[in-house]
Amino acid sequence: MTDIDQTSLAASSIERRNSLEKHLQHRPDPEDLRNRHILVDTNMAPSSETAFPGTLERRRTSDSLQRHLEQRPEREELVERNILPSVNAAPAIQAQARELQKHMRADSLEQKIQHRPQPEMLIAQGILEESEDPRSPTN
Repeated sequence: MTDIDQTSLAASSIERRNSLEKHLQHRPDPEDLRNRHILVDTNMAPSSETAFPGTLERRRTSDSLQRHLEQRPEREELVERNILPSVNAAPAIQAQARELQKHMRADSLEQKIQHRPQPEMLIAQGILEESEDPRSPTN
C-alpha cells in the first residue's frame, strides 16, 4: 500500500487561509455597509426612522394596500352591482361593444312591443278588465 502525498493539499490550504485573512482585513465595516444601503438593519427601532426616511410610512402604506386588496370584491360581484361592465371584449373595443349591446336591447324591445297582444285580446282572456283598457279615457 502506498502512502498518500498530502504536502500539496496542506500548502494549498495555507494559501487559501492567507487569502481569506487578507480579504477579511479589507472588508468594509457593517456601519459603512448600512450607510451605503447594502446591509439593512431589519430590527431597527422606530426612532431610527430618521436614518431611513419614509421606510415606516412605506410599510404602513404597503400593509394598508395589502389589507384592502384582500377585502376587494370579486369581479362577478362588481358586474352584478353594475360597477364593472359585463362586456367581455378587449378594452379597445369595449365602447363599441356597449353601443352594440344597447342597440340590440332596443331592437329586442321594439320587436316585443310590435308583437304584444292588443287590449281586446287581453280583455277576452280575462287578463284586463274593461275599466283597465289603456285606450279608454280616465275619469
